[in-house]
Amino acid sequence: MMKAKHQRLLWISVVGALLILSATLILSAFDDNLVFFYSPTDLQSKTIHPDQRIRVGGLVLESSLQHNGTQISFTISDQVNMLPVHYEGMLPDLFREGQGVVVEGHLQDGQFMAQSVLAKHDENYMPPEVAKSLKEHGVWRHAE
Repeated sequence: MMKAKHQRLLWISVVGALLILSATLILSAFDDNLVFFYSPTDLQSKTIHPDQRIRVGGLVLESSLQHNGTQISFTISDQVNMLPVHYEGMLPDLFREGQGVVVEGHLQDGQFMAQSVLAKHDENYMPPEVAKSLKEHGVWRHAE
């Protein structure tokens, strides 16, 4: 038979281990769903694993949009560097050349393979990450 003091110590140890296990599981779930944001210039200096899901934002370059059935290619830029983007699916209705966009996907052989494309929703909106990146590079131009 265990003394009461030893039983309390055992219970505290079990509860502590369960708390540590649950915290570890919660943090690993956050890590699996965490998506980092980059600009095309940021990608030049970062080492990104090809399977890592990231977001990249910038302006869609004029005359870079090409359709081939459901295959769509365009280039985004932060006015310093450019990144070719490939996407399969339907673009948002508000997607336009010369406008801000955020694409989510992964890098593959120097090209970005997008799984989703997010476009601005009115004349005055720019995704905050894109606006910050453009301001840092001195090319921010707020909509009139």
